[in-house]
Amino acid sequence: MRQLYEGFKKSVVIMGICICCLGLTACGKKDAQQTAEQETGQTQEKETVGKQAAKGADDPKNVEADTDIGNSGADAKSSTDAVSVENEKDEAAEQGIVKNGDYILARPSQNGALSVKGTQLVDEKGQAVQLRGISTHGIAWFPDFVNQDAVMQLSTDWGANLFRIAMYTDENGGYCTDGDKEKLKALVTDGVEYAKQADMYVIVDWHILHDSNPLTHKTEALQFFKEMTEKLKDEKHVLYEICNEPNSGCSWEDIKSYANEVIPVIRENAPDAVILVGTPTWSQEIDKPQNDPITDYDNIMYTLHFYAATHKEDLRNKMVSAVEAGTPVFVSEYGLCDASGNGGNDLGQAQSWIDTMDQEGISYAVWSFCNKEETSALIASSCQKTSGFTREDLSESGKWIYDMLHTEGNTGGSAGDKKNQDTESVERDSKTSAQSQQNQTQENNTGTAENANAADQHENAAAQTVKSGDLTVDAQVTGSWESEGKTFYQYQLTITNNGKETTSSWEVSLTFSDTITLSDGWNGEYQADGKKLVIRSKDYNGEIKAGEAATDVGFIISASGQVTVQ
Repeated sequence: MRQLYEGFKKSVVIMGICICCLGLTACGKKDAQQTAEQETGQTQEKETVGKQAAKGADDPKNVEADTDIGNSGADAKSSTDAVSVENEKDEAAEQGIVKNGDYILARPSQNGALSVKGTQLVDEKGQAVQLRGISTHGIAWFPDFVNQDAVMQLSTDWGANLFRIAMYTDENGGYCTDGDKEKLKALVTDGVEYAKQADMYVIVDWHILHDSNPLTHKTEALQFFKEMTEKLKDEKHVLYEICNEPNSGCSWEDIKSYANEVIPVIRENAPDAVILVGTPTWSQEIDKPQNDPITDYDNIMYTLHFYAATHKEDLRNKMVSAVEAGTPVFVSEYGLCDASGNGGNDLGQAQSWIDTMDQEGISYAVWSFCNKEETSALIASSCQKTSGFTREDLSESGKWIYDMLHTEGNTGGSAGDKKNQDTESVERDSKTSAQSQQNQTQENNTGTAENANAADQHENAAAQTVKSGDLTVDAQVTGSWESEGKTFYQYQLTITNNGKETTSSWEVSLTFSDTITLSDGWNGEYQADGKKLVIRSKDYNGEIKAGEAATDVGFIISASGQVTVQ
């Protein structure tokens, strides 16, 4: 019986052990299943838009990741890519690196000297970078804004990593006219040092404008860049812009000839510095270097300038086409208002420009860091400070730029995802503010009955038609304002072919009631002479079929008084 009892007891113990094992196994499977479900959920939450290189080995472009969870093969790759992106972001954050999408917002202390690879600006490790910053106004007129505290605030508070120093060459106080050369050079070198202390890159800008053609003051330019590069030869954070905005018929051949003389002078002391070369028609014809680039030197980029209320989708598409064709583009100046620096802001177009530049990894600098009484100035004209700015000290343009550069959303994704409340409120009010801004600018500039007269003239001249052979030109005044004792007019043209044959090119002539000065023009070749303005087609818009029209052609002129088309 005892043996029977002992055998029975052993059987019970063995059965108990088995039951315990089964229970533990079931619990383990349940825990593993829960863990797997949690990991799957976390992976799905981390699935985001992926980006892959498309501009050469190191040039990133946006590519949407497939997030269809019904496709198991795509899920696995998408999940892996998403985790990789998150890991890269975490690693970048640990290293103090700030990114805008796939592009590092470079700092000299971390990224060193920059260069150009394909179409992309890259750092000393070959990583794609982007510069986003602020341009001064003419330093001869607003020298006090070039100071250490102001530049430091742009870096640490605004989040800018680029400071552009604009030195006019031909205007009153210009370097090549009656300006104090030594004072101007000192301001440039001071600004370069301030940018260095603020851990920013800096552009030394030879700011041609009134002189139109960079060959006009070529001798002075050669001497300036020889002296400046000798002083700054050990500085790795400096970029050189050799001709701001060639205009008024200046050809790409002239610009290229000038560049081929200036670049070697810079290369003597700065053999690897990035050099920015302007393009015809106020740096809008980015297609010219696309078709005929400077080939004898490395680290060359070509500038495109835009003002959002004037230059819209057509010029934006031209910029993208240039990049896709292999042209390195740098937007060294832009504004939210029209090309005169005045009028109302077009914040919708401005955001479209920012979105596109961010997607393409294009660097940019906004005009301008001063308190001038004009729309493009970032500081309110009522503010007398030159540093230590609060939000109340900023203009509408300044607040929008501050939000765009400074908000948390700007450092981790594309511009389209930036939904800061302050920016939204500015965009929401933009439709009503544009006209009030223009009216306020007019009142502040003169305070006389001339403004009312200008407004009446604007209404009377709102739609004028001129015939030129088989072409009819409808000239629409889309804006007028007073500034510095002059009246500015912005015109939009519709050129209709009333003939029976398709045109291969066109030329129209407008005669005004008084002498005019051309300030800007787009989608045409412009030549002003006294009261006459001749406009010729570009190579891409010369063809107008019978009964059809060329649009998006326009210009800005100024006069000492009120003018109309005769």
